[in-house]
Amino acid sequence: MSLTYRIALLTYSTQPRGSVIHTLELANALCALGHAVCVYALDKDGSGFDWDLNCECCLIPARPAPASIDQLIHQRIQEFVAAFSQCDRRYDLYHAQDCIGANALVQLRQNHPGFGPIVRTVHHIEDFQSPYLQHCQEQSIRLPDLCLCVSDRWQQVLQQDYAIAAPKVLNGVNLKRFSPQRSGQEAVLRQRYGLAEGPIFLTVGGIEPRKNSIGLLQAFAQVLAQVPTAQLVIAGGATLFDYQPYRQQFFHLAEQLGLAVGKSLILPGVIAEADLPALYRSADVFVFPSLKEGWGLVILEAIASGLPVITARQPPFTEFLSPNQACLVNPQDPSAIATAMMQLLNPQVAQFIVRNSQRILLQYAWRRSAALHLDAYAKLVPVALPR
Repeated sequence: MSLTYRIALLTYSTQPRGSVIHTLELANALCALGHAVCVYALDKDGSGFDWDLNCECCLIPARPAPASIDQLIHQRIQEFVAAFSQCDRRYDLYHAQDCIGANALVQLRQNHPGFGPIVRTVHHIEDFQSPYLQHCQEQSIRLPDLCLCVSDRWQQVLQQDYAIAAPKVLNGVNLKRFSPQRSGQEAVLRQRYGLAEGPIFLTVGGIEPRKNSIGLLQAFAQVLAQVPTAQLVIAGGATLFDYQPYRQQFFHLAEQLGLAVGKSLILPGVIAEADLPALYRSADVFVFPSLKEGWGLVILEAIASGLPVITARQPPFTEFLSPNQACLVNPQDPSAIATAMMQLLNPQVAQFIVRNSQRILLQYAWRRSAALHLDAYAKLVPVALPR
């Protein structure tokens, strides 16, 4: 007789960010192993997920954002609380992928004794300046029954700073979605976004401080001086936070450097999930000199798509990439980033990196991640329901 868990997975958005994609891929993998999963997601525009989700889904309407980020986070927590308070379904465990969902679950348990158990995955820890946000983050880490993490770096931080032993669960990459095999859609995307003869440098994640967008822009300006036909594509950008001052600085610098938006600098915004694999395949080099990440799912997607990768020479990237599998650079040095970008325009160097990086892909399967989650869940709910 096989056993099954009833699992509620919470995510703060329906827009593609790392923890959101992690939630959806994990949900599908758990379902494939026979477990009953429902994804609960805050849906601010009513469009739902642009994703092939194989399990139940409950979309929670999210009201327009107030001006203050503290008020926004409080509102989003209460939207989760209200939805679950009105829901008569119960689960064997409730698993939040972020601070918002975890705070909502903690509050629900305080109001409804017997609610839980509660799991929270800590993808990374933010350096919030707001006392309210600091408090929310602290509660979301300290009060759940179990914390998980996706990298050695954050596992060590949780142990050192919080005395929490967090089991490490893996991220993964969907090799059915991401591959070097062209679909014919690439030419359509190139025309849609104004991609010319190239070379095309791609990053995914939007314009924000953590992504080191300004450092990347400075590096690209150096490349463009040597390769005038080069283009930099910065895709994505859906986020809870308003990085307007940083974005203004970014666009002011682009103007100073003579980088024309729509010509050498391409900003397509959030990419439809159906288009993302072809966008990777339309590029020549993936550049991700991020200053802080939980893991960097997009790196695995780029590698699976056959791209050579440039990223930061620091954890968590160095946990799964060696110097012959990616160009590992000092992210604080735009000249070092630019040098790596130029090196990967050499076909022999690029092919060497691509060939070696392919070896890591089979280590990061969502089915394996789901199995590690189930091992962790068993510590809280040792006996699941028969089916």
